[in-house]
Order: sequence, then structure tokens, then C-alpha cells
Amino acid sequence: MSDKLPIVLLHGYSAEAGSLERWRKVLLDHGYDATAIHLGGYISLTNEITIKDIAEGFDRALRDRAGLSEDEPFDAIVHSTGGLVIRDWLTTYARRSGRLKRLIALAPATFGSPLAHKGRGWLGAVFKGERQFGPDFMEAGDLVLSGLELGSRYSWDLAHRDLLADPAAYDESSESPFPFVFIGTGGYGLLRRLFADEPGADGTVRWAGAGFNTRKIVVDLTRRPRGESRDDAVPPWRNVHVPLVLLPDVNHGTIVSDPPDELVTMVMEALTVGDIDAYRAWAERYSTMAGGRLAEIGEDRWQQFVVRAVDERGDPVPDYYVEVVSMEDGEFQILEDFSLDVHAYTEDPSLRCFHVNLSELEPGARPSLALRLAAPSGTDLIAYHGEGSETFTPRGAPEDRPKWDAHIDLTALLSDTEVDFFYPYTTTLVEIQLNREPMPATGVSDLLRFVGEE
Repeated sequence: MSDKLPIVLLHGYSAEAGSLERWRKVLLDHGYDATAIHLGGYISLTNEITIKDIAEGFDRALRDRAGLSEDEPFDAIVHSTGGLVIRDWLTTYARRSGRLKRLIALAPATFGSPLAHKGRGWLGAVFKGERQFGPDFMEAGDLVLSGLELGSRYSWDLAHRDLLADPAAYDESSESPFPFVFIGTGGYGLLRRLFADEPGADGTVRWAGAGFNTRKIVVDLTRRPRGESRDDAVPPWRNVHVPLVLLPDVNHGTIVSDPPDELVTMVMEALTVGDIDAYRAWAERYSTMAGGRLAEIGEDRWQQFVVRAVDERGDPVPDYYVEVVSMEDGEFQILEDFSLDVHAYTEDPSLRCFHVNLSELEPGARPSLALRLAAPSGTDLIAYHGEGSETFTPRGAPEDRPKWDAHIDLTALLSDTEVDFFYPYTTTLVEIQLNREPMPATGVSDLLRFVGEE
């Protein structure tokens, strides 16, 4: 079979191995031997199964598969949730093993899907559920869907294990694979009436939620002793820049069932990449973000922000409201487009996913950038507050009228040479840290007093 490596194909949520049959035929047409193509089929519609379980199942299947055992290197083509499965496998069982050489990710659900939280009610059980009646007819794969929900703790944690990891999961060394990400810009047409009208997506996965080029910003708003600096930080970028290709007139289904010739050409060339120079050359030829092609694609520039608010103990802040503002002509101007499309993760609302159309927000025209936050605790005995807080009087008592609990200037991120706060077709993680204090904020609190105290 010449120098072609064995290749694994993994499908997405609610699908089966046969959904990738078209890609199997493409590989056969390009000289792959049938025995070198391995279609993986996994269960995703059972409520007790997690993506981590599927990743472990994948590892055990690899060890038992003729032609893939003995740590033999291979390439992979994955679709949608299959991208999460192989990333979980890579970080848990094969980190820096050098076994996975090239990863072709077709519309990967890197940061979930806006449809996932709908699935528990009817999407998985009715539209994508089991076709045979039986005891599990109504099962939709609740735990898999939880991991696929926008802003999920699973996708947050997995990103820290590979996209933000140290050492990097995708670097220039021979121990890491070369990833390539493709996603269509088309929707489902008339079927969209069944779903929310989701702009900036391929019908299932958002363009901004597919790519691997993720940044994290830590905004430490906790109060510090006078003279002590805060630890606001942007962890350094360690991974290679992973190319993302937007494909016109392709949706989440047709990217596997009817791939256009240009996609097939790009994938087959990607499967020949053997070193970092060839990888960068491929990206320069095809990546949407390279070679000035961004201005040519004719699509709105969407970005996601996944925000997580925690207190100084690391516990979640479940109820908060955040605004991004700009100071213009001496007054705060709310960037309303930032907060128009927000989803709070069902199981932990301290995690919020913001979907922002940069074409309408026009961040390049903003002279400044600030973030302010209000976080009610639900009781007068406890209050959240942070840097720039307007919540308390100098003596620590609550102000008479509601104020912002924290405020921070982020203008430096608009012109930072290393980090762009606004960057199209990416997901940026923002961790906000606040104080949680018994009230009043100074002296003896109302929460605990010794007997006999006034």
C-alpha cells in the first residue's frame, strides 16, 4: 500500500459507522487498501454513556484491532463529536506518544453545539433517536449531550488538557499530530424551521466553535492588599497555529455524505504532510485565515467567548451579569452585540457561552475596552465584589442602590502584540475571579458573631 498509513474514521453523535462510507470510498479511490481503513462505530444514545467512556472504548478497540495494534501509527478522519472522542483519547491514553500522525477534523464539535441542550427534550429522542421501539426508545444520550452543550464543563476541561496544555498537545515535535479543521458555511435549508435560526453555523456546529486556536484570559478581580498587583494573565500560546478552512455551500451533513472535490483535494494533500514546514505550507495554501483570504469569503466574522466566574476559593459564581463596554466621548457605550446571544450551561450556570458577530460589533473602531460585572448572591449575608467595585460604602456596608460589583479596564488587549481579544472564527476562554465575602465587608460579619457582641 505504499507509504499510506492506516486510517481511522469516527462518526458523530447519533450516527453510525456507515455515515462515513462516502469517505471510505474516497480513500479507496485514492489508493488506500480496504484493510487499512478502519471505521469505528460507537454508542452515543444511551443516557449513562459519557464521551470519556467512548474514548476509553476507542482505546481498547485500537489495542484489539488487527493492523492497529502494537502502537502502530495511524491517521484519523473524524466528524463532529468524533473530534471530541479522539481528543479525549489522545490526552488520556496517547499523549505525546507520536501514534496519531494527522487528524482531519470535519465540522468538529470542539466547543459543542447550539442544538445539544435541545436534544434532551426532543432532538435526540424523536428526530435522531432510536428507530426501533423498545425500553430505550426515549434515550437521547443525556451525558454525551451534556458534554456537547455550549459552555459545558466537559469542553472547558478538555480544552485545558490539550488546546491550553503545557506541554502542548499540537506542537512542532514528532510526538504530536498535525490537525486540520474544516467546516461548512451552509445550513440545512427548510429543515432549519425545526431548529433555532442559528447564524454563523453549519446547521449544527458554529464556525467559531470548531477551531483549535483557543486563547484563555484570566481576569483576576479579587481585592488585593494595597500595593499588591493582580494576576491578570493570558497563558502563553504553546500549540501550532491550526488551520481552519470554511467551505461554502457545505453543511454539517454534506461534509461527510457529499464532500466537494475541493475538500477531497485538501484532505488528501493533508494526509501527505510529514513535517512542520509542509504543515505550514499547506496552511498557507488553504487556511481561511492565511494569505489575505479572510476578506474574500463573504461571511460574517463570528467569535465565541466562554466565560466562567469563580470566587477566590475556586467555587462557581452561579448568578452574574457581565457587560463589555467602551469609553467614547467620556461616556460608557455598552457593546450590546456582545450580550445578545448568551447561553448558560444547564448544569453549572457559572459557565456562559457568548456568540458575537464581530462584523456588527466592529471592535477595531473601539478606542477602549472594559468589563463590568454584577453578581448577586441571593442573600444579604453574602456579597460578591472585586476590583473597581461600587457595591460597598467605605465601611463595608452595602450601598443603598445597586452598583457594579467589579470593573476592569481591558484596553491593553485591543493593542496587545501577542493577544487579540477579538479574533474571528475562534473561541476565547475567560475566567473571572471574584471575592465572596460575609457582610458587612469589614469588621465582624453578621454571619458569625460571638455571643454577647453588639
